[in-house]
Amino acid sequence: MENKYSKKAGELFREGYNCAQSVFCAFSDELGFDFETALKLSSSFGGGMGRLREVCGAVSAMFMIAGLKYGYTTPNNDEIKGEHYSRIQELAARFKEKHGTIICRELLGLDVKQDNPIPSKRTEQYYKDRPCEDIIRDASEIIAEYISSTKCS
Repeated sequence: MENKYSKKAGELFREGYNCAQSVFCAFSDELGFDFETALKLSSSFGGGMGRLREVCGAVSAMFMIAGLKYGYTTPNNDEIKGEHYSRIQELAARFKEKHGTIICRELLGLDVKQDNPIPSKRTEQYYKDRPCEDIIRDASEIIAEYISSTKCS
């Protein structure tokens, strides 16, 4: 179900921002970040962390959003840490339910473990061939639904 966040995330991706930036920046106002700071903070996570094709940037952005909304600040409270890690695992499970994995290269069907650091050109064919825009929209919907359904803050 498209919402204002998934719509904005899709638009940002189409403008050329990476997957993590697109999701994270769709929530930047709500998180209290100016757009430029949000872009910089999330820039390293695109392409599965700098095109290493590890954890999907859209998933990393969900986790960053959850950390800002619900994260802990007490280093020695294992109960609070456990509650937060449980939240992250729940978000990952929701994403896996839709896509089968949270790993970028698996989502893209790539055999390479690490990709060239130079991003692919954003052409209409790129957008047609890649599942990224749908993944970004789904990640935005998952975290938005989570935020709206939880009482924590």
